[in-house]
Amino acid sequence: MKKILIILLLFNLNFEQVASIEPEIFVQSTVNRASQILSKSISKEEKMNQLKSIAKDTVDIRGVGFYSLGSVRKNLNNNQKKKYLELFENYFLKSFSSRLSEYTNPKIEVQGKEILNENYTIVNSLLVGTSERPEIKIDWRVYTKNPDNPLIRDLIIEGLSLARTQKEEFSSILNSNDGDINALFKTLEEFSKN
Repeated sequence: MKKILIILLLFNLNFEQVASIEPEIFVQSTVNRASQILSKSISKEEKMNQLKSIAKDTVDIRGVGFYSLGSVRKNLNNNQKKKYLELFENYFLKSFSSRLSEYTNPKIEVQGKEILNENYTIVNSLLVGTSERPEIKIDWRVYTKNPDNPLIRDLIIEGLSLARTQKEEFSSILNSNDGDINALFKTLEEFSKN
């Protein structure tokens, strides 16, 4: 009985190690999925829909949304938070997919990783240059608290954090409207409609 218990314990430990996804493999897999969509001969709208599906699977949209809102989120009631997250998800998915759908078959090579702590790993990659665009350094901030389900929290392109840029943009909208969250809601709604 003791031997069986030990074997079961060892099997479970090995199974958990196999089940967790390494951040660099996760990023390369995500990039490959997006690349396949972008190289298809389908409409821009169809590409955008398929890219949105990938983003829902791989990006911590809720985490990015709350980060982008900054300390203002502490002042929101539950209804406002719910409305914000719905608007932010629509905004994020449209913004992400419309920008990315402009690329035709981008080749991104994962080059390494830097483990910051048990919750975050930075995955380093390079968008390979072509005759039409230079090579671009892209770092992926991957949230690894749940190793079975890593999620992207930020893209740092040539040293510029997209999440921080978005946070500054939202802060600017709020500051120029006396901190009125409805002004931000309106901006996000209008962007998603166009």
